[in-house]
Amino acid sequence: MQPLDFTGGRVFTDRGRFYTESLCPGKRIYGERLTATSGTEYREWDPRRSKLSAYLHCGGKEFPFRKDGKVLYLGASSGTTASHVADVCPDGRVFCVEFAQRMFRDLVGTCGTRPNMMPILGDATRPQEYSMFVESVDVVYQDVAQKRQADIVCDNMDAFGAEFGMVAVKARSEDVTASPESIFAAAEERIRERGFRITDARSIEPYEKSHEMIAFRRARA
Repeated sequence: MQPLDFTGGRVFTDRGRFYTESLCPGKRIYGERLTATSGTEYREWDPRRSKLSAYLHCGGKEFPFRKDGKVLYLGASSGTTASHVADVCPDGRVFCVEFAQRMFRDLVGTCGTRPNMMPILGDATRPQEYSMFVESVDVVYQDVAQKRQADIVCDNMDAFGAEFGMVAVKARSEDVTASPESIFAAAEERIRERGFRITDARSIEPYEKSHEMIAFRRARA
């Protein structure tokens, strides 16, 4: 089991598979493989079940999640990816926002296994509605399948003072008639217009069709 250097030693690789060190040994979230080495348990991070893992498998090198980091996760669904983020931020906090009530029920169960995860039933387009639950954060990570994906992540970056953002842009959620390439270009341009500097942007195919992960930082004057 070898750590990936650019992740700060928080993500590990073995024979082409990626893993996180389990915060709650013995507990699976989505049926993932568990493996133990030298008394430490690791959870396989499946790129077909997680867009962030897909990004890493596609050569992505931006990884702003640190051991004591505070993360706002928008579109947490049942908590599959968020649980791996919680693994890599054991001394931090992962604020998990989900709008769909059915998925939120599953998310509550996932958060119950990891004390550094907080489930929040809320609308990512209205950060003011959950501001009382969220502290200032270091990172905003977004996986929300609806229109205005770039503005939603930027609005939350501004609301909570985040330095770093990542957004998985789903082209078909923006416009089913336009080419994915034009939608990705428009999202990147909008992020720049909002005062941020893009540090990486790449397709996450073949794991997710018509998706691009965009990583960006707050621009400095």
